[in-house]
Amino acid sequence: MHGNRSRKQSVILFDGICNLCSGWVQFVIKRDSKEIFKFALLQSESGNSIIKDYNIKMKGKAFIILIEHNIAHIESTAILRIVSQLKGPIKILRLFSLIPKPIRDNTYRFISKNRYRFFGKKESCLVPSKEIQNRFIKTKIESGKINE
Repeated sequence: MHGNRSRKQSVILFDGICNLCSGWVQFVIKRDSKEIFKFALLQSESGNSIIKDYNIKMKGKAFIILIEHNIAHIESTAILRIVSQLKGPIKILRLFSLIPKPIRDNTYRFISKNRYRFFGKKESCLVPSKEIQNRFIKTKIESGKINE
């Protein structure tokens, strides 16, 4: 156990002003009936603390980061690991893991670099509704390893 998080909970950090990222989080919440995932904004104090603690080098390439079993997953690996835990037909996307990681990550980086142009951005970060506020972390989690 880490802090007050159970071993089965994972944290998804995301860009709170990105329409694609916010939409992705809403999508995950609807398909995460076991509430495996907690969320933190990259722009928040918690998000910045996690990025620093896990020594994640952003370089503009990450808009979704997954902390799972005390390991940070970034780029396409983060997305595929999240999808694998959701219910419904979305699990079919796991097949993308058959594509070599460099190709997957280059695609991810292209989307990440152009996400505001393709999908737009908000003036301010996503504010969770009362129904999902408990899914957003406000405290720091302990540091661990990064898995690129």
